[in-house]
Amino acid sequence: MKLWKYILGAFAFIGSIIALSSTSKKKSKKEFDDKVKTNKEKIKTVQVETRKIEKDKKETQIQVSKAKKKTSNTKKQVKNTDSAKKTVDNFEKKYRKRGRPSKKA
Repeated sequence: MKLWKYILGAFAFIGSIIALSSTSKKKSKKEFDDKVKTNKEKIKTVQVETRKIEKDKKETQIQVSKAKKKTSNTKKQVKNTDSAKKTVDNFEKKYRKRGRPSKKA
């Protein structure tokens, strides 16, 4: 009979340990759930910010492409003046021995 009491006592002890651990797990599970909720909220805010940034990026890319088109068009319209500069230099060397006179004189 004493042996049964010891066996029942051991089972009761083990059961109490399991009961205590399960209650502590519930508390930690609640904390975990709270952390998960806050993380989900943070992820949502970050996703919203990334969407805004992507929209801004697309708009700036469009503006850059428009600016490139404008510059290429203006470069096409402007004449190259290298040959004119060369002819002026050659003329000055040939007919003006001292070079171009100063504007003050």
